[in-house]
Amino acid sequence: MSALQPLPQFPVEIAAPDLDAWIPGNVGIPGFITRESGRPGPHVALVALMHGNEIAGAIALDRLLRAGLRPRRGRLTFGFANLAAFARFDPRQPTASRYVDEDLNRIWDAPLLDGPRHSSELDRAREMRPLIEEVDVLLDLHSMLWPSEPLILCGSTARGRALAMAIGQPSLAVADRGHATGPRLIDYTPFTDPAGERAAVLVEAGQHWEAPSVAMTLAAIGGLLRATGLVRETEPALPPRVPAATPRFAEVTACIAAASAEFSFVRPFRGGEVLTRRGELIARDGEVEIRSPYDDCLLVMPSLRPSRGHTAVRLARFREPGGDTA
Repeated sequence: MSALQPLPQFPVEIAAPDLDAWIPGNVGIPGFITRESGRPGPHVALVALMHGNEIAGAIALDRLLRAGLRPRRGRLTFGFANLAAFARFDPRQPTASRYVDEDLNRIWDAPLLDGPRHSSELDRAREMRPLIEEVDVLLDLHSMLWPSEPLILCGSTARGRALAMAIGQPSLAVADRGHATGPRLIDYTPFTDPAGERAAVLVEAGQHWEAPSVAMTLAAIGGLLRATGLVRETEPALPPRVPAATPRFAEVTACIAAASAEFSFVRPFRGGEVLTRRGELIARDGEVEIRSPYDDCLLVMPSLRPSRGHTAVRLARFREPGGDTA
């Protein structure tokens, strides 16, 4: 699985939604629509298309908007983030429209947003920023290129962890500290300030272009809106709650980035696999061997063709969700 090998062909089994009705928005930000209840309550935001080719989240939001979903209390915002990249989506080349100039989900840093540099994504983040800074609870809707079990990434805060466990779908919550290449939307200061109360999590609903990823996205949205009290338990626009055991919780202990172009996994691992024995060989990075550091090591979202300097896999240990995150 060398990083020099071309990407395999990924079939696109779902159709990109027609977002023309939503692009004008109603809050002064293209692609952002807020629906008010007129009653006190939190401001909850659902954000899709942080990456322009991750269309499952956009399909889910489009369905809920067309179904007329409204909050019974508080405010509910539906957001389509990287519209410029989404406009380039082509199912014949589905990996080519992740972003235009740079990754919109690696630039949520106040000094960078306040700085002089411009790009398609930086300018869009600046456009989104005033609304994002008003939100109490945010769910960032993503999917994955490589095969993996769905999961929720909750960052490193206790309130992010509590939110992920309350949502309950997907049934695996993972605490992590993001990427070395830049902060994600859920890492933005309003959601991570130790003195703050706002919370944000990121759902990875499955493979980008498979129908089950849309279903999982809708289940996660349902879990969030029920947990925050914005909808009734029996809201008809959302799938019914699926009874499930308490979600599993794991904490990332190591984020493995490819240090060379020779990084390769020893086999095509699937995200969510658990290596039962400490010392199992995972990958080689040139002459360096990457091995599991403990028993029952969870592999989080292995990227089977990582670029040099980018995350190849995160290693996580299962733990009780109520414990302190290191």
